[in-house]
Amino acid sequence: MEHPFQPYGPPHLTVIFLTIALPFALAALVWRAKSPRVERVIVAVLSTVLVLNYVAYLIFVRSHGIVTWQQMLPLQLCDWGMVVVIVAMWTGNQRWFEVAYFWGIGGTLQAVLTPNLRFGFPDWRFISFFTSHCGIIIGVVFLMLTRRYRPYPMSIVRVFLWSEFYFVVTLVADELTGFNYGFLLHKPEAFSILSFLSDLRPLYLLEMHGVALLFFLGLYAPFAIVDLVRHNRPTIQ
Repeated sequence: MEHPFQPYGPPHLTVIFLTIALPFALAALVWRAKSPRVERVIVAVLSTVLVLNYVAYLIFVRSHGIVTWQQMLPLQLCDWGMVVVIVAMWTGNQRWFEVAYFWGIGGTLQAVLTPNLRFGFPDWRFISFFTSHCGIIIGVVFLMLTRRYRPYPMSIVRVFLWSEFYFVVTLVADELTGFNYGFLLHKPEAFSILSFLSDLRPLYLLEMHGVALLFFLGLYAPFAIVDLVRHNRPTIQ
């Protein structure tokens, strides 16, 4: 490869910086304009970028020799996360947001920090990978900043049940296609938190559930701390 991916090289660090900065910049535009129309335009642009990037990726891989349908199914967690965050942005529904939050931050953030990627910038696969994953995170944080959305304790239960639905669907698809959607057949090639799990597949799959639950609890912890502080804050007489 002419441009192999280098973890935490300048292109990767730039992507991480933009993922953090862009939702705040977009939210600042909404706050400054104080116009629902500006917010709708930003939502439309984010949604269009995510959808067009996904379609362009399918065209790209098809043109480069990947022609079997088994390898092109929308069964990665980021594929489902993309749909969920787009629906959340357009509907303004809290339930859709909480799924987007836990999947987008919990699952997609891991892919951004430790990507299972061999191609570096300016390869199209580098650009497409980070556009899809970072776009989901940007959409989630944008909703939190502009609409003050947040998760609640029961959000963890609901999203864990949705995650189980994704797990069952993807597990069946992996067995039928032999393709490693959701990394349910084996660990990703790139180093990630999954690298620490067992090499025995039944135990590996069980440990994945534990990791997911720990991620969900960790993602809710800041809100739980804020609620606890507010509850214990003395009132001014």
